[in-house]
Amino acid sequence: MLPEAGLALAGSVLLHVIWNLMVRTQPQEACALWWILLAHILLLGPLGVSALLSEVAWTSAFVALLATSATANMVYFLGLRRAYEHAPVALVYPVVRSSPLFIAVWSSLFLGEAFGVLTWTGIVTSVLGLLVMATSARNCRDSAALPWMLLAMFATSIYSLSDKAATASITSFAGLLGFITFGYTAAWVGISLDLYRKTGRVIPRQCISPVTLLFGGLSVGTAYVLVIHAMRFMPSAEAVAYTNAGIVLASLVSIFILRERQHWVLRLLGAMVICLGLLVMRW
Repeated sequence: MLPEAGLALAGSVLLHVIWNLMVRTQPQEACALWWILLAHILLLGPLGVSALLSEVAWTSAFVALLATSATANMVYFLGLRRAYEHAPVALVYPVVRSSPLFIAVWSSLFLGEAFGVLTWTGIVTSVLGLLVMATSARNCRDSAALPWMLLAMFATSIYSLSDKAATASITSFAGLLGFITFGYTAAWVGISLDLYRKTGRVIPRQCISPVTLLFGGLSVGTAYVLVIHAMRFMPSAEAVAYTNAGIVLASLVSIFILRERQHWVLRLLGAMVICLGLLVMRW
């Protein structure tokens, strides 16, 4: 792994873990993701979209990539929200983050990316670790969440491939911010419509704290753009798999700092298996 890619992924993991831990303290009825996506659109969107418009040749192929990524982002966030209606985050999120296996398959079939035995072994091992972690929160009532989890996982694999392909046309970091702003705007609109379906309101009844709003808005897009930037130097499946180190870090913080000890042995075992998979990939 090139140093630049490693630094980008490390920065992405750190930002992602911090803003997600901050969101956990916000009331559920505030719909924190609605506010954070809106903050990204308002704070970083103008800079990113301006850069994207100025540096990209707007061919039909690029427009197709942008549309694919935006649609997949909207499907991902909606699938995630619906899954959370039926099952806890501790089950849903690790399953959804198993997408690197899908991404590797699609990359091999459609992008001509070749993976060695160790890379395949590492990806499969890390996915097994995620599934072990997910079983710590599973119960018989969670089956209704499965279709939505699989939908979100599939959407992740689609936008990861379209984002990877788009890096050939986008040269700057700001341009990548603009690219994902289109996707996040589509996701925000989808969440707003889903919120209206459930509550009759487009705007959540509560706002999140100003600090979470600001940090989340500045971090949610920046964290993922760092992943896309890393994709310039490595296959998309590897880049996304490495970001699952964030789940390991968040779990360790949860167990040892926040003292959330429910099913902690199983969660710790899953984290260890994920780390083993990432180490195998690194070899």
